[in-house]
Amino acid sequence: MQLATVVGQVVSTVKSTGLERFTLLVVQDTKEGNPKRTSGDPYVAVDLVGAGTGEVVLVTGGSAARVAAGPDTPTDRAVVAIADSVIRAGDVTYRKA
Repeated sequence: MQLATVVGQVVSTVKSTGLERFTLLVVQDTKEGNPKRTSGDPYVAVDLVGAGTGEVVLVTGGSAARVAAGPDTPTDRAVVAIADSVIRAGDVTYRKA
């Protein structure tokens, strides 16, 4: 799993079978596990938990994303949790407001 920040949403009125019930989020991985810093290009992930823009989330990829979303969902990335806080080396690097 990877910590990421939700930076937007994809609006799509026509979706592949299996995606109809999901919101598609644009997320960007955090840098070095610090939610205040992002790294790499943004990408799209299926939202399984109702996350919103600006929230820090856990994203799973590959077969784990397909298992979480369901076998009929064509995805390789899925948001599976919303972080309440992130603690690294004993320091709180993020706390949900």
